[in-house]
Amino acid sequence: MRRLILIIALLAAGAATVSIDTRWSGPSISQSVAQDNTQAIPVVTDKARRADVPIYLSGLGTVQAFNSVLVTSRVDGQIVKVRFEEGGDVHAGDVLAEIDRAPFEAALAQAEANKLKDQAQLDNARLDLARYTNLAKTGAATTQQLDTTRALVAQTEASTKVDQALIDTARVQLNYTSIRSPIEGRVGRRLLDAGNIVRATDTTGIVTVNQIHPIFVSFALPADTLPQLRAGLKDGNVIVTALDRDGRALATGALAVIDNQINPATGTINYKAKFDNADDALWPGQFVNLRIQLAIRRNVIAVPVTAVQQGPDGPYAFVVGDDRTVQKRPLKVGALNKTTAIIDDGLQAGEQIVTDGQYRIQAGSKVEVTAQAASSAGTGPANSP
Repeated sequence: MRRLILIIALLAAGAATVSIDTRWSGPSISQSVAQDNTQAIPVVTDKARRADVPIYLSGLGTVQAFNSVLVTSRVDGQIVKVRFEEGGDVHAGDVLAEIDRAPFEAALAQAEANKLKDQAQLDNARLDLARYTNLAKTGAATTQQLDTTRALVAQTEASTKVDQALIDTARVQLNYTSIRSPIEGRVGRRLLDAGNIVRATDTTGIVTVNQIHPIFVSFALPADTLPQLRAGLKDGNVIVTALDRDGRALATGALAVIDNQINPATGTINYKAKFDNADDALWPGQFVNLRIQLAIRRNVIAVPVTAVQQGPDGPYAFVVGDDRTVQKRPLKVGALNKTTAIIDDGLQAGEQIVTDGQYRIQAGSKVEVTAQAASSAGTGPANSP
């Protein structure tokens, strides 16, 4: 019995201790929140500014030669000389290789000799025709003799024309023994060496010439970009910037070609941009990132993209008032990219917005500005939404 009374007494003392600890353990949660709201929370801020911000699309492109020609022989023969340096620049008409001329010179000489022979026969036939014409007037020559002589003249005239055509063909064939570059550009590696036999039907070729000044970049974008880019071309140049994988600009060009159909399998349409490429920054086969400028939004409100937060009701930003109290402001974002957001509604120029530290604050919080962000608002292009 005494043991039971002792246990009950100990339990009662423990309950009293717990009650005391709970009562004096510290302020309540609501008291803590109230205390936090009265303390200034450090944040980084920036100001909304008016600026001119370009709007652009992004894509991935492949560099293509403006013109690319596989140089082949137009006649059969043996290559006797290669006259280009691999990787060198050539002009249209430069001789790249020479084929043995001897067989073609012989063919030309034969054609010229045949014409001389037929020309002599023609001259003789014309003399005979003149004689028979005079004799026929006196009755010394028959009409049949006169007609036969006339036919012979016509026949030999036709033969000389055939001979001239053969001479022209032989000269063309002889000219083809000098294999020339059809375009200005840069040659690649040599595909055939001197001594090889080439034929007009070969598909291998001797060398490829790529025109890289100017140069194309081919890319595909979703089909819904077509109206914007067509409108841009109608209004003027659509500026296209080629970037390396680190985002550094390689070259600036302009949209040049819009394909005449949409690919139904991918829902995309192909485009080409043209670059001067004077410094050889672009090379055929190279992959580049592209920034296609659609327009420039003039005198818009621009803020660093880090100021824009996303909530269940849409984008918003924390605006710092003169009393350092934070206001949660809903926004209408027109366009944004990695650095800049265009605000169509919700902010005024000069208003101070929080760019870092938003996770620690809420509407009504007091803040302490510890730093001003190095603002990039308005300095970078924004993506079309």
